[in-house]
Amino acid sequence: MHGYSPGSVVPTTELLLSHKHPDDRDDVAARIARAVDMGESFSSRHRFIDTAGTVHNVMVVADRLYDEAGAVTGTAGFYIDLTETLAESERETLSAALPDVIEHRAVIEQAKGVLMRMYRVSAEQAFKILSWRSQETNTKLRDLAAQLIAELPTLPDAAPQTLTAFDHLLLTVHTRIPGRPR
Repeated sequence: MHGYSPGSVVPTTELLLSHKHPDDRDDVAARIARAVDMGESFSSRHRFIDTAGTVHNVMVVADRLYDEAGAVTGTAGFYIDLTETLAESERETLSAALPDVIEHRAVIEQAKGVLMRMYRVSAEQAFKILSWRSQETNTKLRDLAAQLIAELPTLPDAAPQTLTAFDHLLLTVHTRIPGRPR
């Protein structure tokens, strides 16, 4: 599992610890020490890095090894590689959440567009306005954006000259795209 051919290395605590993910190494070392020094059982869920540099998420279940006098001399057990299981779980969670994220993002983008047009501000400034109102009113940003979009039909219609100007813009905008043949 660590990437060594059977019999090519002598497994030692130091060798195993050298493969532990830096964020998990101290915890695993402390668990091993408690198993050896205090006779506690050893189990852990942590990450290690194999000889190829691949990170594995594992669960280790081990019991103590004793000498003839009954003193704990080490541990023996097994690793269960959870990497694919965790990756699949993350993919399933993301797949389930993604439609909601996209839907919420879409309504926020719509609200930003309205603010950009109404106040003649940049996308960044429009987002800051939404964020400010969200914080000031203690309302989720996506809820605030959705309600703003839902209430747009309650506004008065645009002036006829504004609609005429927009119609012309929509029907001729393709002729002003830089680099596009006319």
